[in-house]
Amino acid sequence: MTMNFIYKSIIDTILENIDIGIHIVDSSGKTIIYNQAMADMEGLYINEVMGKSILDIFPSLTPETSTLLTVLKTGKPIYNKYQTYLNNKGKQISTLNSTIPIKISVGKNGALEIAKNITKEKELSDKLVYLHEELASKDIDDGNLKGYTFKNLIGEDEKFLNAVEISRKAALSSSTVLIYGETGTGKELFAQSIHNESSRKNKPLIAQNCAALPESLLEGILFGTVKGSFTGAINRPGLFEQADGGTLMLDEINSMGHQLQAKLLRVLQEGYVRRIGGLSDIPVDVRILATTNEDPLAIMKKGILRKDLYYRLNVISVNIPPLRQRKSDILLLTEHFIKKYNNILQKDIWYVSNEVKEAFLDYDWPGNVRELENVIESAINMINRGHIIKPEHISREMHEMLFKTSKSNHCFHLNKGQPLHKIVEEVEKALILEALQRCENNISRSSEMLGLKRQTLQHKLKKYNINIKI
Repeated sequence: MTMNFIYKSIIDTILENIDIGIHIVDSSGKTIIYNQAMADMEGLYINEVMGKSILDIFPSLTPETSTLLTVLKTGKPIYNKYQTYLNNKGKQISTLNSTIPIKISVGKNGALEIAKNITKEKELSDKLVYLHEELASKDIDDGNLKGYTFKNLIGEDEKFLNAVEISRKAALSSSTVLIYGETGTGKELFAQSIHNESSRKNKPLIAQNCAALPESLLEGILFGTVKGSFTGAINRPGLFEQADGGTLMLDEINSMGHQLQAKLLRVLQEGYVRRIGGLSDIPVDVRILATTNEDPLAIMKKGILRKDLYYRLNVISVNIPPLRQRKSDILLLTEHFIKKYNNILQKDIWYVSNEVKEAFLDYDWPGNVRELENVIESAINMINRGHIIKPEHISREMHEMLFKTSKSNHCFHLNKGQPLHKIVEEVEKALILEALQRCENNISRSSEMLGLKRQTLQHKLKKYNINIKI
């Protein structure tokens, strides 16, 4: 068995089993390699494509719009190119391609294309843009104030009230705002409240999750497209144009790639947007409210968020505390959600039992306010008789977490001849283990719960030989 045969066997196996499309053409533009993933993506059979010219299989393409033919002609690679095209059966395909020149043999060149299917993402992005346009125009036509205001922000905790007070001041300004809070703390409620009590309240508020779509699609959604800028592109305004005069909320800004961050920064600095493929600058008056579920300073230092964009966004900073840091608000929120779901579900629930109350106060709520709301909604659905939420009304998964935590009292016994410092160490180790369990092995949160410095906790972990599994 020759080495060439072994290599060919390995390559064939890889091509058959990977879920990324591979298409290779020779110097004349005819297909010499075409794997099953690419065939599935393009709605064709392998034998339909092998040995055929690109333009025969994909009549909507031209020598200028085909990435494979372009790379053959120029000899230069094309990376992360977004394409929408039709196969010879009229099926529309949207892909994200990287195409590079290759040497097939001595004196013979070709081109290799690696493609990812984003047809569903493209359809989703088109629907999102359409919905944004419809909602924005409907809000303006109706003249109605929609969404949350500051009266919907429930809490009496000092840290929480400080975040609300900063947000109220932000509503009087036109500066950019960076809102930081863990998942479920209510970042969107704060953003809507700022907009709805600002001078822009009668203009659109448009929200876009930066983590929901690939960067290539997100760019088109934000900045718009010009017909012919890429295959399948149409003249379409982006969210900046749709939000003109109003507010654009960019959720999970930490998920946006650096290239798009640079383009966003330019729009913020200059007040102009240029559609993809366009030549003219379009003036826009848009206020940005950005949110992140990670510490902004930390992700800036890590290089996830560009420094220049961080300083441009962080003009007004709102830090929403997690529910574990505002436990005095748990019962207040519980009462609020009981009233809310009594109305929605047509129930008559009065309050939670003492056992449930104790469990609620003892639990750390990693999902924050959203998790608390979901637990109460679920429990109210389970009550057929009575007016009190009891432990048996809590879902099984949540019951284990709530009541395992609330009843995790430790009992230590004096053993004959055991010195006091050994007993103290035993207690300390048990409390550290419990804190780690309740904080899902998060060192920062565990040290905060124990009232220790992070460095001190790490020292004690080493002392007691406690290994953390993330």
